[in-house]
Amino acid sequence: MQRYLGMAKKMSREALEQISIRFRALAEPTRLAILQELKSGERTVSELVEAVSLSQANVSKQLSILREAGFLRREQRGTNAVYSIGDPLVIELCRIVCDGMNRRARSSSSSYSI
Repeated sequence: MQRYLGMAKKMSREALEQISIRFRALAEPTRLAILQELKSGERTVSELVEAVSLSQANVSKQLSILREAGFLRREQRGTNAVYSIGDPLVIELCRIVCDGMNRRARSSSSSYSI
């Protein structure tokens, strides 16, 4: 694990906890759908509600989790909260996972992308 994370020594329990929080934030399809929408640019909560076809309360909760994990940025513009990708590495991480799934699925017609 250290080799993959570029670490020369063991990580502290606190650092491992922070990493696990970020991975848990990605373990929900709704959150991945939100990230997929934000990949093409910033969106208001209303736009995300429409795009992912869920309630405003549910989308707001998922946005909060992604923001707390450090993946999103939130900007208040008048009465609208506007969200954008705050850490572009989250898109890179999703791309790496999708590429791995695509390599395994080459023999079938499935492909994945976020």
